Amino acid sequence: MGQLNAVLLHCRGGFEKECAAEITERCASVGVYGYPQFEPGQGYVIFNCYQPGDAEQLMQSLPFERLIFTRQWFACLPQISDLPTGDRVTPMLEWARQLPQAAELMVEVADTTEGRELQGFARKFGSALSQGLRREGLLLPRKQRSDWRWHLFVLDGKTFWFGATRVRNSSPLAMGIRRLKFPKDAPSRSTLKLEEAWLHFLRGKQQQEKLVPGMTAVDLGAAPGGWTWQLVCKDMHVIAVDNGPMNDDLMETGQVEHRREDAFTFAPPKPVDWLVCDVVDKPARVTELMLQWALNGWCREAMFNLKLPMKKRFDEVESCLAHLEEQLHLAGVGYRLQAKQLYHDREEITCWLSLTS
Repeated sequence: MGQLNAVLLHCRGGFEKECAAEITERCASVGVYGYPQFEPGQGYVIFNCYQPGDAEQLMQSLPFERLIFTRQWFACLPQISDLPTGDRVTPMLEWARQLPQAAELMVEVADTTEGRELQGFARKFGSALSQGLRREGLLLPRKQRSDWRWHLFVLDGKTFWFGATRVRNSSPLAMGIRRLKFPKDAPSRSTLKLEEAWLHFLRGKQQQEKLVPGMTAVDLGAAPGGWTWQLVCKDMHVIAVDNGPMNDDLMETGQVEHRREDAFTFAPPKPVDWLVCDVVDKPARVTELMLQWALNGWCREAMFNLKLPMKKRFDEVESCLAHLEEQLHLAGVGYRLQAKQLYHDREEITCWLSLTS
């Protein structure tokens, strides 16, 4: 097996600095050290490990779900460049012999304008390469289970990153992107953020267990109703809290009670199953609001966004989440907390807080 001495991490363009700071800190926590490389706006980060084989080890020792700003990742071989345009496949077969066995090849580009322009070429080359790999017996049969998945990241027609990731410790989606179609009846595009959050955080049976018809919910900062619309589609009864107007069609469902109140002073008449919050305010203030709901036992599940400042965004996220966890621990409240910058997020991250006691 070849030396996988670097890790490629997909991220949102403009958040390379946060992605780099996070992977550097998370790697150190599991005893892996190195340095990040990136250009602003390129949509990915390369983390170079100091010790041979550390990148492969990282795929096993660092839980992918701990990474907030990384959409997808894989350990990679040295950058492949200057492939002959007449036959790119044959040289790639030799590189493939250095990777752990896999049954799938995922072909990716950067989520940038330049990357999207390469998608047509990437698909065609990925198909040709897959056929060549299977002819040579380098890729396992499609239905055969494997711990690893191969990734080919296309920079241009001659330059690639090639590597592997652990199937169970990565995103199942190319580039880590979940593309959703905007529902024509939804009041705003923000509805996609809550839909993606449910699909990302709630796995398998959790969706059936935690999104049950007849549940109750509160939507803080609801107007015009993008997140409330998702709750209504799950047949929940919703208190929508916002001084602004709600969508008329939503109100006609009979499932929504509109409270023209301040999201930061509203208290529910009784505990609810779900709290959702997309309030535009400082992340520290929203964190305190979520903490208030959790400590008062006003909800069992919470999905909320933290709008990030222009500077020190990673530090702000670390501070807010650490404070939330510390206070819940001190209060003896059982919980599960996950956070991710999802594809439909912008200058924000989405958090899921599940209270167990």
